[in-house]
Amino acid sequence: MSATLAPPAARSARPAKPQATYSPQTLRFGALELPTRWLLSPLAGFTNLEFRKIARDLGGVGLGTTDLVNARGLLEGSKKSLELIETGPGDSPFAVQLFGNDAHLMSEAAKLVEGRGVDSIDINMGCPVDRVCKTGAGSKLMQDTSRTTDLVTAVVNAVEVPVTVKMRLGWDDKQLTAPDFARRFEDCGVTAVMIHGRTRAQGFSGTISLPGIAAVCDAVSSIPVIGNGDVRSVEDADRMLKETGCDGVSVGRGALANPWIFRQLVQWETTGSYDPPGSFADRMELLKRQFGDLCDRHGEERAVPRFRKMAHWYLKAMRVRAELRGVVQQAKDRAEFDAALQRVWDEGPIGQLTRTGLLPDMQVPVPKGPVERW
Repeated sequence: MSATLAPPAARSARPAKPQATYSPQTLRFGALELPTRWLLSPLAGFTNLEFRKIARDLGGVGLGTTDLVNARGLLEGSKKSLELIETGPGDSPFAVQLFGNDAHLMSEAAKLVEGRGVDSIDINMGCPVDRVCKTGAGSKLMQDTSRTTDLVTAVVNAVEVPVTVKMRLGWDDKQLTAPDFARRFEDCGVTAVMIHGRTRAQGFSGTISLPGIAAVCDAVSSIPVIGNGDVRSVEDADRMLKETGCDGVSVGRGALANPWIFRQLVQWETTGSYDPPGSFADRMELLKRQFGDLCDRHGEERAVPRFRKMAHWYLKAMRVRAELRGVVQQAKDRAEFDAALQRVWDEGPIGQLTRTGLLPDMQVPVPKGPVERW
């Protein structure tokens, strides 16, 4: 079973609209220069070291950020929190996203990760999940202007590395506070703002508000604003840039469905066309590599259950029939997992699809229902 990271040369490039082409641009977060303006969003349970390395090796990632990390847990030496901030060769530039509601704890956690060589620190003000908001963290910070501004100022003053903030448009459609926060954060030394185009009340329902993101762009004087939400393709990124005036784009679930998207974006802005995403064979190689890296770092006993969620999306994108996906999910150890993958390889994708040809696009669905139930 072999494949290459690059899509096979036999598959032709997909042309982009000529007017969608931009000159290649980089971003600066203070003194930190990012190689591209395409960022990998922090995603709970997914943007671990192993996946960041996959995305970086495929090319085009300007910045990789960890899953959100509990500042208190980090300072208390939580094994889970310490694992989340682990990095390695090639994982650069690298940011840690911290969450919490206490300025002192957040500042101390920021100093801790700065001491470990992190390139940038991101403050989470966007997580809508109830268990995070109940602690006064995540999106809940958007309901207290004064206290939140003091917290962000304290973190900025505690470290030398660039500090950014990721937030939503506001708590709900009656409290669209993101533009005001962005102005305040720029004044206190934040080097960039990342804005998800929904309110906390929306969760992930409906569609993002591009005018809402544009309002944040208009609110700041010189720091970059990074747009986020519903970017699943080059065309989605193009629309976000054009309609909001944002300086860069952060991609989350779109990268799970298509980890080649960052390379596609660089190709598009450089040449006006881009290669298709990887084939069944390409994705199988990435799946096996990421699982192997996870086993090497954590041991197979922990890696097998941890990888099930990620394996599910790899196999869905590979168009593996549901029953066979279930066999992989039920594997109890590495031997069973490898045997199940061999069955997947032997059978190949469903229908008339081939191991080396184009696959239909796949989207990773967002969580559904009221955020209070998540």
